[in-house]
Amino acid sequence: MRDTGDAADNAHANSKSEKDQSWIPKIIKKRICSTFVEDSFSNGALCQCGGTRDTHASVALGDFFSTAIVNRWDSAQHSSECPTDAFGELQFAGSSKRHSYFLRLSWDTPPSMVYTLMTAHWDLPAPNLVVSVVGGEGRTKVKTWVREVLRQGLVKASQSTGAWILTAGLREGVGRCVGEAVRDHATAASSVSLNKVVALGVAPWGFVHNRQQLVNPQGSFPAKYHIQNMSRDSCCLDNNYQAFLLVDDGSVGRRGGETGFRAKMEDYISHQRTGIWGSGSIDIPVLCMLVSGGASLLERVDLSLKNSMPWLVLAGSGGMADFLSDVLVNLSSAPVAQSSCEGDAEATPSMDLKDRVAERVRKYFPSEVETDKLVERALSIYNNKDLITIYHGEQEGPNEFDTVLLKALVRATKQRVSVEHSPYNEELKLAVTWNRVDIAKSELFNGDIQWRYEDLEDSMTDALINDKPQFVRLFTENGLNIVDYLTYGRLESLYRSVADGTLLYHLLQRHLVERLRSPHSQDSPHKVAAESIQSGPATALSLFEVLKKKKKKEQLLEMCSYYCFMNYSFFPQVSRVLELLLGDVCQPFYFDVLGLEQITSKRKAMKRASKLLRGDCLYREKRCFYPWASLFIWAVLQNRSEMATFFWEMAGEPVLSALSGCKMLRVLSKLEIETETKLSMKELAQKFENLAHDVFSSCYRSNESRSFTLLIRKSPVWGGTTCLQMGMGADARLFFSNDGVQSLLSQIWWGDMKRNTKVWKHILTFFCPILCYTKLISFRNQDDYQQDGDAKPGDDGLGRDSDSLYGTTVFSFSDIKHIEADAQGVYTPRTATIRGIPHKLRPPERPFIVSRWRQFWFAPVTSFLGNVLMYFLFLLLFAYVLLVDFKLPPSDGPSITELVLYFWVFTIVCEEIRETFFLGTMTLRQRVRVYIQDVWNKCDLIAIILFVIGLVCRMFKPTYELSRDALCLDYMVFTLRLIHIFAIHKQLGPKIIIVGKMMKDVFFFLFFLMVWLMAYGVANQALIYSYDPNLDRIFRRVFYRPYLHIFGQIPVEEMDVGKIWDMPCTSNETLINEGAEPCRTMYTNWLVVILLVVYLLVTNILLINLLIAMFSYTFSEVQANSDIYWKFQRYNLIVQYHSRPSLAPPFIILSHINLFIKRIIRKVPSVKVHHFVLKLKGKAANKLMTWETIQKEDFLTAQSKIQKSSDSERLKRMSAKVDGVMKQLTESRDLDHRLRALESEMEYCSNALSWIVDTLAQGSSFKPPRPPPTLRDAFPSSSSS
Repeated sequence: MRDTGDAADNAHANSKSEKDQSWIPKIIKKRICSTFVEDSFSNGALCQCGGTRDTHASVALGDFFSTAIVNRWDSAQHSSECPTDAFGELQFAGSSKRHSYFLRLSWDTPPSMVYTLMTAHWDLPAPNLVVSVVGGEGRTKVKTWVREVLRQGLVKASQSTGAWILTAGLREGVGRCVGEAVRDHATAASSVSLNKVVALGVAPWGFVHNRQQLVNPQGSFPAKYHIQNMSRDSCCLDNNYQAFLLVDDGSVGRRGGETGFRAKMEDYISHQRTGIWGSGSIDIPVLCMLVSGGASLLERVDLSLKNSMPWLVLAGSGGMADFLSDVLVNLSSAPVAQSSCEGDAEATPSMDLKDRVAERVRKYFPSEVETDKLVERALSIYNNKDLITIYHGEQEGPNEFDTVLLKALVRATKQRVSVEHSPYNEELKLAVTWNRVDIAKSELFNGDIQWRYEDLEDSMTDALINDKPQFVRLFTENGLNIVDYLTYGRLESLYRSVADGTLLYHLLQRHLVERLRSPHSQDSPHKVAAESIQSGPATALSLFEVLKKKKKKEQLLEMCSYYCFMNYSFFPQVSRVLELLLGDVCQPFYFDVLGLEQITSKRKAMKRASKLLRGDCLYREKRCFYPWASLFIWAVLQNRSEMATFFWEMAGEPVLSALSGCKMLRVLSKLEIETETKLSMKELAQKFENLAHDVFSSCYRSNESRSFTLLIRKSPVWGGTTCLQMGMGADARLFFSNDGVQSLLSQIWWGDMKRNTKVWKHILTFFCPILCYTKLISFRNQDDYQQDGDAKPGDDGLGRDSDSLYGTTVFSFSDIKHIEADAQGVYTPRTATIRGIPHKLRPPERPFIVSRWRQFWFAPVTSFLGNVLMYFLFLLLFAYVLLVDFKLPPSDGPSITELVLYFWVFTIVCEEIRETFFLGTMTLRQRVRVYIQDVWNKCDLIAIILFVIGLVCRMFKPTYELSRDALCLDYMVFTLRLIHIFAIHKQLGPKIIIVGKMMKDVFFFLFFLMVWLMAYGVANQALIYSYDPNLDRIFRRVFYRPYLHIFGQIPVEEMDVGKIWDMPCTSNETLINEGAEPCRTMYTNWLVVILLVVYLLVTNILLINLLIAMFSYTFSEVQANSDIYWKFQRYNLIVQYHSRPSLAPPFIILSHINLFIKRIIRKVPSVKVHHFVLKLKGKAANKLMTWETIQKEDFLTAQSKIQKSSDSERLKRMSAKVDGVMKQLTESRDLDHRLRALESEMEYCSNALSWIVDTLAQGSSFKPPRPPPTLRDAFPSSSSS
């Protein structure tokens, strides 16, 4: 079945590819010989194109006049174009299932069209480097060191830079070596870098063996290609290449037909930009690499050099490479003389240089006849020697070949750049393009070069867009100021560079389309379309491609969205995306940029934004307020792990930033379709949650009070949210399990009472409130507050500042009242201490009776206890009414107790309304959405609806019984509501979570059970009773009776005919239709028994044990993390009771009346509505942020030390040291060779001088004035001492 599915998937993919590439024959052409030019060496059997007479058409054979006047066959004149008949996908027989792409094309096909086909339709990644390997063709044996250079040097360097390697693509010579090297590196490489190297074969069509297997006018998807004798060199295509361009010039069996197209292709690519969507800062570097080769390559090299194409020559590889290295190295000192003609300003080589070159031509190419042309080509190449780099691979080795490539390109680039540019800019841009931060650190950022901001700006943009975080870090550490760099316009350009096909791109595009469709948008589709047509040919071409696929109504919208995506402001769309990801936790982002922060209505804001964005958009020149946070959001939205982590390290508010990243990534993972991307998002979200937990743990260990302030501090960076709110929105269970978070929650829960208060003391004081004035319950005094606000010994001193607000947090009602009084200008004792006000100016404290009463009754734990006790009384009252005092409709009822019950439920409804509509600062729509999202709120809503139905129905006699049924069900719902109340309990809370998860398991189990139960029930009923139209009996015997079988209730007498069944029955259909019991069928009873046995076996053993196993797994999974689950769900309950009035229903109506008078009539603003929020400004906010940053840096330093001490890092350092030692040994070996050569030269000179001295001494014509000098020992022997 799996094979069938794979075949179906492949067939679907092939049909899709065939449909997508059906346009190729209309644009791409092939060439066929149209004139038979007789080859004089073949006795008329062959044409000069290489084809036989039989392969030519009758038109080509009948053109006798053209044949008579032509002496040499030319492709441009003697061949014609027709639609290509070989394109599509290629599968090599006997090799892997990976398909390669191929295309037969004419030699004069525009390279722009081919490049677009490869990158857009074949999905080949755009290159950061193109290395064109020239030479080494044929069956000449490739030297061993050349193979190593190609394997360990070229392919490895290409893998690190993301390069295309261009060869002939045939299984011979250098092309085969490159293919094998690419294959080996692809096998050893990770999945991330697997597709970074693209081996591209550019071969002549007429020279490829078995090329007829590729011919199919409709395209091949795929074409089966057979290779004969894979162990030997041949002219077959190599299966290790990703794509093949088969250049057709009309010839057969001849090389060189692809040379012109290949040169044009290299030149075109060299003028394209690197990066995503061509967003890089430099053109794609193209380097031609010469390996051996014949004399015919001189013309190829000369033409490329005239187009400023750099070359790398492998000296020692043989042939043309050795010739050029000899000419360029050994003749570099030859003089160049000016021409004697005054009008001729060109430099001409001297006769001496020309003779030397001619000598070397005859030495390396003795069989060549036309040596003068070769000499002229060689001299032309010599004049462009600055573009050529000689590489002695046999001596230098392949280990640093990437550095050789970089220096070769930089050397060629320096000849083309202007003098105004920094000489190191091009080298930096190449290093960024190749993502070689090691080269940048060792060569460019070693302290010798003083970099300016202007030099790093473009490279920084390139590194950001193309996800190179190491370069971003390097630039930041070496003089790039991010505040000056990141303007709102540049931030928009970063969002505009989002890769097509990503989730962020689709979200931005969707919100842009919604914005264009909105009735209040001033960007009408017709107006935008007119602007897009006027914007230029590039946009028009892209829009034309879109228009071919869409219907008329969708064409205009697609055109508008594309144009707006590339030209309009991105902040409205980004704000909508962040609103989708962060929900109602934060205020809208980037509204302050457009001046929309004061507009509460979203519709008015979008209308205002559309109006503003039609103008000049002056905000784009402004600096971004929070640059690191903005870049962090940008990186997180694109799921760039390393980049986002670096921006998190640089941004402020690390705890809240990490939680925000966790929240965005978890929502994005739910929207993502790709499984691999979804998993990476979840992993990155968990990483940020761990960072938030660890950094806050460090903060909590440093100072408890400051860490509490950190949790409830309102952040201006993240839309006015707090760490607790963001952590709850991000479902950050691990963060809430932190001891510091739980300590704060416990302090809020107990209010001004001490946390070690016994529950029985609390209950006793609840029923006898006068006990709160005794010492039965302990309260925190002023000394405890002062102790909480002081810094621990060894702190940095920030906590001892009297101006700091580190000791102030909204821990209880008392704290809220202090802050509220401070907001109204009244200085309480604590605010006086905080603000440094002298004690003599403090107002008098409240009386002890009032303050102690408020401390007890306004604590959340007291409110919770009161609600629990009163809820039990409510359930007792409800049960009493249902069981004892539920009287008939008026005028008999309702009774007094029932009226009390109605009033009680009315107060509960009032409290639900207050929590939904009068709590918080969100809009009405946001409040309703948040209310519905909670499961227990849904339970409350169902309970209230059922109670209202029961109340209405009980007032009328016809529906009296229905009302009783509704109220009975309602009682069950109200009773189940108790589960949520006990979530605060440490032991019961996790069990409630286990029960909730087990309910999901039950639903899956019931699905399997119902399938099997229905199958058995229908078969069992049909086999026992041949005819029974009674629907009631059918339903009971098909569903209800098989369900009871599971629990052992099996009516054997009815099902087994061997048993006596005393039930009267009949076979008369008339009586059966009237309701009589039908008789059993006798002859199929044996099958009924078998089905019963099988049914019990499957249900009681298989399915029940499956359910038990599912329950066991759920229990073990939750129980292992029960503490984390309980601490997480505890937060919601504390928030709920912190904001509730002290009185419980039904007395809560008094609190509602009090709130109505204060909020509606007296207009007193509520402070408790902003629960768990503290807004800091000025010095206090800066100090807290500084302290948090210090804690983050200490944490990162500790993590760095742990990482450096790990075994893997030690191995890396040891490997680097060993590599350094090996390099030094290699250098010392080279020095040893040089010293030995110098010694041999000195010995030769010494012998020659001795011979001269002896000769002169024997002659009589010259007598020296003094005897010859004696040889002295440089190092006297030990015996002489």
